[in-house]
Amino acid sequence: MAKAVLIRGDGTGPELTAALKQVFEAVSPPVELIECEAGSEWWMKHGGDSMIPPETWEAIKSSDACFKSPTTTPPDPKAPRSVAVSIRQEMDLYANIRPIKTFKGAESPLSQVFGAFDFVCVREATEGLYSGIEYRLTDDVSIAVRKITSRGSERVARWAFKIALEKGWNKVIVITKRNILRVTDGVFWNAVEKVAKEFAGIEYEEYYIDNMAQQLIKNPDRFNQTVLLSTNLFMDVLSEAAAGLVGNIGMVYAANIGDRYAMFEPAHGSTPKYKGMNRVNPTATILAGAWMLKYLGLKKHGEAIEKATEQVIAEKKHVTVDLGGNAKTSEMAAEIARKAAEIFS
Repeated sequence: MAKAVLIRGDGTGPELTAALKQVFEAVSPPVELIECEAGSEWWMKHGGDSMIPPETWEAIKSSDACFKSPTTTPPDPKAPRSVAVSIRQEMDLYANIRPIKTFKGAESPLSQVFGAFDFVCVREATEGLYSGIEYRLTDDVSIAVRKITSRGSERVARWAFKIALEKGWNKVIVITKRNILRVTDGVFWNAVEKVAKEFAGIEYEEYYIDNMAQQLIKNPDRFNQTVLLSTNLFMDVLSEAAAGLVGNIGMVYAANIGDRYAMFEPAHGSTPKYKGMNRVNPTATILAGAWMLKYLGLKKHGEAIEKATEQVIAEKKHVTVDLGGNAKTSEMAAEIARKAAEIFS
């Protein structure tokens, strides 16, 4: 039986974890779920040089996959690095993958103008400005190192082209600022060109980050059925902006995948101001959990949850406030669980 860690997180994380467990119980996947703590709330109580306790690390390293509920990352320079960044780097989860998809019943104003959106953002997740290499040179001067390697760039580029191939799409959009960051983005671009030779029939095109930000607003439909690929910070920002095309960040979920392990998560933060209010949209959490089941080889279980989630959103009867309804987090999860059980049986 597969083992999966469930990190409860903080802010609204624990109630979202409860919603996911409710849905999992409806389809009874053969997975041992190990609930663990991590995040700023744990760190503020216990201190230390990590927001992840030793027992959680032990569970992660003896499991097959991990689900991370939202965790808070304080801007305090004395605080440890974020839970997500720590796990990505320690477990070498170099490909962050975020599908951007319009759900029937949750169309955004832009999707009503341009039609449904369907593309995937692929982000290098272990290097770049998130490498954590920062120095204060004087009281007035500090620097951050943007680390870009050929190896790191090639392997994430290969994921982008592989996703395009699997989906039957024929284009990868590569986002850089190569006219200014000539050395680091030059390494990234050269790696893309090398990998592209392995995927005949899939085109690739370069956009500079500033123009890409404009085009996501001005002509977002031009990116349908493409894979967007970039470095760590650039794609972190762009994928958040892309979430606005499909309503809100509560609809966007992610996988962080390496060669031997994966972590799944909703793309949004912990929204501590809503903690304990049972009102946060559980869509991204539930779909990230479904993706984890599929990664673990439980395709039928994962697909049942996906279909149930889409049906509940389309019906608009048991959805949260941001989706036009008045259901609580737990009520929306309960309806998804009920439908998932029916579909799976």
